[in-house]
Amino acid sequence: MKTWPVVGIALMQLLLLAAHWFIYRTWIDFWWPLGPLAALALPIAIVLLAFSFIAAALLGFYFANPLVRLLYWLATVWLGLLNFFFMAACLSWLVWFALTLLRLHPNRPLLAAALFGLAAVTGIYGLVNARLIRIRRIPIQLAGLPPSWRGRTALVITDLHLGHINGPSFSRRIVALAASLNPDVVFIPGDLFDGSGADAGALVAPFCQLAPPYGIYFSTGNHDEFGDAAHYAEILSRAGIRVLANEKVTVDGLDIVGVDYTDSGYPIRLRATLESLRLVPGRASILLNHAPSRLPIVEQAGIGLQLSGHTHSGQLFPFTWLTRRAYGRFTYGLERFGALAVYTSSGAGSWGPPMRVGTRPEIVLLTFELA
Repeated sequence: MKTWPVVGIALMQLLLLAAHWFIYRTWIDFWWPLGPLAALALPIAIVLLAFSFIAAALLGFYFANPLVRLLYWLATVWLGLLNFFFMAACLSWLVWFALTLLRLHPNRPLLAAALFGLAAVTGIYGLVNARLIRIRRIPIQLAGLPPSWRGRTALVITDLHLGHINGPSFSRRIVALAASLNPDVVFIPGDLFDGSGADAGALVAPFCQLAPPYGIYFSTGNHDEFGDAAHYAEILSRAGIRVLANEKVTVDGLDIVGVDYTDSGYPIRLRATLESLRLVPGRASILLNHAPSRLPIVEQAGIGLQLSGHTHSGQLFPFTWLTRRAYGRFTYGLERFGALAVYTSSGAGSWGPPMRVGTRPEIVLLTFELA
């Protein structure tokens, strides 16, 4: 294993340990004294939970069986709850301190129970919300669009994260939803897979039933490159999905371009890739680029529309703030960067906790209009 994954895993585990310790200290301080059994069981449970996600993620990367899927689901659900319990612990101290300054004497166990109870309810809401996939319909204008494309529709499906959480049943659900919209073409700009040890063939098999008249096109996201990208590409090709690995295809006068996630992260590589594809000036073009980044390079290349995902729009509060800080107004939705239109989808799936709070999962139906 390379050095940087080991360092990254170690740092993440340290953060998880620190968060669990803080929650543990808050709980015993607000509920002290604990009974003998609780005083013994609580620290043991906290230690096990602190290591659960990293352990489950490593197992899930190499193995795929019902036990591993169950452990991974439990660990990711706890990871989501941990996020809200950590906020509840912070609020417990802040509210108690504020009330103390006001010379009030709050009931500490009642205060902690209320805030931690609210955190648990928020987590349950997040589990439900993550399964309610919305259909967003957006008209889109493209300069140089061939008249034949006027009124046609393109379905954008991104960040499914097919794996141990979003399995074959989730894939079938997405395909059924897509088929009901009867799109002319389907675009998948990355993170179709979660990068786990799950059977990729079984996960993508439902897409064999989806046959839009102008095809299905895919470019890799970061999670697609965690595993065997060549293996994924072979499976997708068998399912009738065209993998665009730094390639361009012209479909009825419309250029469709896809770039690999790794190459798109390096300005020199991205610029060289787009230049090598020899885009025709004035011809409408669409770029599948997983992350909404390197936009000046994309605009200079003459691309008309970039389709991205990656951000999940933050997926869970308060990470919605962090993604907004990283990607600004391109975190979610349709925006313009000069002559370039950029649509960043919040994605249909989830990574880590199968929860969404403050964001909504979606697939996007674009209707082409002449500029």
